[in-house]
Amino acid sequence: MDRKTRAAHNDVTELPTPRALLRRHGLRCTVGRLRILALLRDSGQHLTATEIRARLEHMGQGRHSTTVYRTLEALTSLDVVHAVPGPGPTRYGITDEPHHHTVCQQCGHVADLASAPLVDAVSRIEELTGLRPGMSGSLLVYGLCAGCAA
Repeated sequence: MDRKTRAAHNDVTELPTPRALLRRHGLRCTVGRLRILALLRDSGQHLTATEIRARLEHMGQGRHSTTVYRTLEALTSLDVVHAVPGPGPTRYGITDEPHHHTVCQQCGHVADLASAPLVDAVSRIEELTGLRPGMSGSLLVYGLCAGCAA
């Protein structure tokens, strides 16, 4: 991952270990959960379920598609990972910090967007709409990434 991309994501060393994440949420540390969380943490990217399955398979740690989907569903429902809707398939990410996302409408690339600079914008949205974002609520900003806009 290049320096610019790394700056857009949390440093992997800042994230808790997969085992610590699961324990923090009171979940059993199954092999499947640990592998999926380690993959998301180490990739520093938002990946689709298909990409997760393919990468696990490539590493010799293959899992059935149903297992991957069920694991992601369980981890998402407990806010261990977050899901970012497309275009295209939903992408999954992991972070220890609240944040927002940018989503390319052409290629589907998802990038983290720090929350701190947008505190005033989120407050204004709440003021205008009455919608109070939850703890895991995030803004999704759709547009074209630099590669697709060129």
